[in-house]
Amino acid sequence: MKYDILIIGGGLGGLTAGAKLAKEGKKILLIEQHSRPGGCATTFRRGDFKLEVGLHEMDGPSPRDIKTRIFNDLDITGKVEFVRIPQFYRFINDRYSVVVSHDPMETINTLSGLFPSETAGISAFFNQIINPKKKIPENDYRDKSVGEFLDSIIGNNDLKFILLGNLGYYSDDPYDLSLAYYSAAQGSYFTNGASFIKGGSQMLSDHLAGFIRDHSGEVLLNHIVTGINIEGGRAKGVIYKKKHSPESGSLEASGDEIIANNSVLNLPDLLPATTGVALRDEFTNLKPGTSIFTLYLGFNKPLKDIGNKYYSTFVFDSSVRSQADILKNNHDDFERRSFTFTDYSQIDSALAPAGKSVGEVCCIDYMADWEGLDRKDYDSKKERAARAFIGRLEKIIPGIGDTIEYHEAGTSLTIKRYTMNPGGSVYGFAQTPGRKHVDHIKSIENLHIASAWGRTGGGLSGAIAGGYLTAINILRKGRIKN
Repeated sequence: MKYDILIIGGGLGGLTAGAKLAKEGKKILLIEQHSRPGGCATTFRRGDFKLEVGLHEMDGPSPRDIKTRIFNDLDITGKVEFVRIPQFYRFINDRYSVVVSHDPMETINTLSGLFPSETAGISAFFNQIINPKKKIPENDYRDKSVGEFLDSIIGNNDLKFILLGNLGYYSDDPYDLSLAYYSAAQGSYFTNGASFIKGGSQMLSDHLAGFIRDHSGEVLLNHIVTGINIEGGRAKGVIYKKKHSPESGSLEASGDEIIANNSVLNLPDLLPATTGVALRDEFTNLKPGTSIFTLYLGFNKPLKDIGNKYYSTFVFDSSVRSQADILKNNHDDFERRSFTFTDYSQIDSALAPAGKSVGEVCCIDYMADWEGLDRKDYDSKKERAARAFIGRLEKIIPGIGDTIEYHEAGTSLTIKRYTMNPGGSVYGFAQTPGRKHVDHIKSIENLHIASAWGRTGGGLSGAIAGGYLTAINILRKGRIKN
């Protein structure tokens, strides 16, 4: 069958691109290998609990945020509810417990009170991230790492750790994270605040899938693209099949433009050999970002009832004494690996019935932590990690262990299984200093990227913006006629 646009993958980038193009009258086919749309923006149920796969907080939306324009355009405003997050995060190590506000002036005052000798460095940090484009001298456009920048303005390591509390949103190593990328993303949290999608990120994904269908587009779940047809240097269509029916035959669809919402690193395997080699050359020196271990927790009461006051708590292990220790710690045993705990009972999340609540522990994870294990050893290691984190939570929130009704762990292998991303990456390519950006596929002009692997990067905001901008670029070409 012939379509205007074929979309490989139903993550937020593909869904947003599809929704915008469908609204503009384009004939859309979106093919998603999972049983539900959303990629990492999904939820799943376990008894009374709705468990959030990917979203802890999203920057904005606010009047100055591009997402507000997108949400208005795609009928999200008023249909999907966003609950504001009360504070940015609480940071804990063995020396400090500090609440970081979304209000930059409030945070500056808090940190200046704790570290009076570092006021100049604190000001320099916020000057950089609140308006980064104005802070780069014309004669010094070299993109530094976040770690290098912090070392140049601040001497106290604990202050650096507090500012880096949510580093795991972006990277596993401050010395491997682009200051330009970090400034734009982190600055948005401090200027636009943050929110959670009431009912979980699946609400947004389902809305976008429904929007495509309501505008005469097709969203095909449980199907997987196995090839891309190329003729004369252009993508002409895709080959796909039912994912869980090996005996079913291959299907084909043709399209004027193809959008890749799947991992860019998987694209060469879908192309003819010569084209695939050329495409791999485009991504030389780019590496996948990190993955995440998640412990999903269902509680028999809201944790507010046992004294917890914080939505997000970032815990740095006592072994982290310098920025150089952060990467080392992220490869350490789970008994010592730094982690994040999110308590959804602090907001009206709609993830659990009245009188119960859910929460999640997250930490950086790697495929090497799990590869080569048989099923028994894999499950045993997951359970040991879960018990280690529960024990560590007990020291921070006494009595939490007695409230746990359900727990389940997901690893980098879990993420790879459900998203097919190499390494279980949740952020696309690692945002390293000065890295080249993937705007489009140079060797195939009508094959576009709309995912965390593109220019706008990972996270909900990056994926949404990337998908929308891809749709706008296709529409501006004007090659597709209604």
